[in-house]
Amino acid sequence: MGVGKSTVGRLLADHLGVGYRDTDDDIVAAQGRTIAEIFVDEGESAFRALEKAAVRAALAGHDGVLALGGGAVLDEETRALLAGHRVVYLSMEVEEAVKRTGLNVARPLLAVNPRKQWRELMEARRHLYEQVAVAMVATDGRTPEEVTQSVLDALELKQR
Repeated sequence: MGVGKSTVGRLLADHLGVGYRDTDDDIVAAQGRTIAEIFVDEGESAFRALEKAAVRAALAGHDGVLALGGGAVLDEETRALLAGHRVVYLSMEVEEAVKRTGLNVARPLLAVNPRKQWRELMEARRHLYEQVAVAMVATDGRTPEEVTQSVLDALELKQR
């Protein structure tokens, strides 16, 4: 959350001359409501089912840069679908998250004690991110352009 996946994803797609897609945006468009509203109205498990379907559809129908929500890797089938793809884990420490988001924005999983919950989420998810990623790029204290260049370098991709 707040790591810059959308910004870096768009920059990366521009550099590579390919399309950009975000599964969170796909869910919002299909449902006609925000992710926070889905969490409140139907709960996390309902959102995760939507997310799983969105990732499956995007992987099947999109050849460019794809940004996934932070919880997408929680699903074992989704992790299996990501195998063989060039997945990059954009990492960030809690101090950077505070700087970027203030941890006070509408994040349904961070509603109470955001710093503690952010740390707990990362402890639970970090190994899953590392499991699916072919590269990890730290974003702390870096501009989106610097992160994008590091992703290109990590994946040994050339700009068009």
